[in-house]
Amino acid sequence: MFQAHGYARARSRLRPPSRRAWLPLPGLLAILACLGCGLDLPNEPGEGPGRRAQQLALRPEQELALGEQAYHKVLRESSGHVLPGDDPRVQRVRAIAKRIVRAAGIRPLQREINLHLAGYRFDWEVNVISDRQVNAFCLPGGKIAVYTGILPVAENDDQLATVLSHEIAHALAHHSNERVARQESGGVNVFLDKAFDRRQESEADHIGVFLMTFAGYQPEEAVRFWTNMRRANPGGAGMPEILSDHPSDERRIEDMRAWVPMAVAGKKAFDEGRIAPSAR
Repeated sequence: MFQAHGYARARSRLRPPSRRAWLPLPGLLAILACLGCGLDLPNEPGEGPGRRAQQLALRPEQELALGEQAYHKVLRESSGHVLPGDDPRVQRVRAIAKRIVRAAGIRPLQREINLHLAGYRFDWEVNVISDRQVNAFCLPGGKIAVYTGILPVAENDDQLATVLSHEIAHALAHHSNERVARQESGGVNVFLDKAFDRRQESEADHIGVFLMTFAGYQPEEAVRFWTNMRRANPGGAGMPEILSDHPSDERRIEDMRAWVPMAVAGKKAFDEGRIAPSAR
């Protein structure tokens, strides 16, 4: 879940009171609502995004079913606040998401990120919920919700693409599936868990910068968006990053500045035909 300081309140609405191993629905939202990460765990070669080791617990059909169940639950609980499809805000968000999803289908980009999508089904659906929460999420299977509270913070379409690319990245990288595996492993260590969460969150930031760039949005706006978030939440900088399940705004801004030139260079190489579009 896209989250910075004030987003913690949104997570509490999706999470049941107790933390426990996965069951069909009670434990479902605890996992799906906690999409987070960091870069301070050892990187090991593997089949996950960026070729890091990644253990998954759910088969593709299970992952899709979990996302659909959770999404329907959120929409039911938000009954009366889900904006109609002809609302300009909904049309705007859906148009941006459509471009990002199209970019996610670019094979060289999938290959670079090491996304494994074969066998997985994404039934993309986008809704906007009228709520002051500064929040958005994308559940497994491509179920996206954006809360209207985040729209004023994202000053333009490029900044809103920052949010949506980040959320879509979580789904493409099977982060919630990975969290199920981690919870089922039975190991609990507060600091390692938070480091794992920060790793996923930073991974979604990284993937997101490339997605938005390949979708035709300006990645420099990702830096500006996080600068806006820092200004909007001046009191949120007090918690040390090691105690948080999300990277600090400062870390995110620093990372974005490093990744933007890479994303721009990758898009330029692709546009110029220097990367074979059908290569696998």
